[in-house]
Amino acid sequence: MELKHADRIADALEELVFTGQFNDGDRLDEIRLAKQFGVSRTPIREALQRLVASGIAEQLPRRGVFVRQPGPVELMEMFETMAEIEGVCGRLAALRISEEALAELDCANALCRAAIAENDTDAYYRENERFHHMIYAQSGNSYLAGQALRLHRRLKPFRRLQLRLRGRMAQSMREHEEIVAALKSADEMRAATALRDHVGIQGDKFRHLMVELRTAAQ
Repeated sequence: MELKHADRIADALEELVFTGQFNDGDRLDEIRLAKQFGVSRTPIREALQRLVASGIAEQLPRRGVFVRQPGPVELMEMFETMAEIEGVCGRLAALRISEEALAELDCANALCRAAIAENDTDAYYRENERFHHMIYAQSGNSYLAGQALRLHRRLKPFRRLQLRLRGRMAQSMREHEEIVAALKSADEMRAATALRDHVGIQGDKFRHLMVELRTAAQ
């Protein structure tokens, strides 16, 4: 799946934030970024809006867009909330998911395995995103799915970063297989637990993410 120009720029900007090229509170100037990326201001504006939606930046009236990095406590709280929301989506999807959607989840997992073989974290994340969005939709609750999508977008850069941790893609793949097995067996509690554990970053997972964020910024 080919990324839009604005999405590629947004991914590059996320990388610049994580590697310390932009710091918390820095202004993201449209004109300078358009020159830097060799594009018009339109894809830059779209990319900045994606960063605002993800929470990595905030837009201040008449001032512009500024980098906003959540602190460790806020980040932990967001992941904790995301894990619970995904757990509910999984529980409902186990009761409501269609056979066609299960087949699509299998397809997404196959592409995830191919990405692991190529050690391509970005390709893995794209299929991982499709995997999760499908489960939100199959919950059969549009309001819940909307809330899940909003928080997923906000956590996207951090979830992408997690995949760089050694062995995380393979671990994520095993978790995906457990999620699909639970959904296929219509085991709502197993599905809820599998998704909650997959998304949650308590304990060592959170410490590893913090180390990765600090390392990226050095």
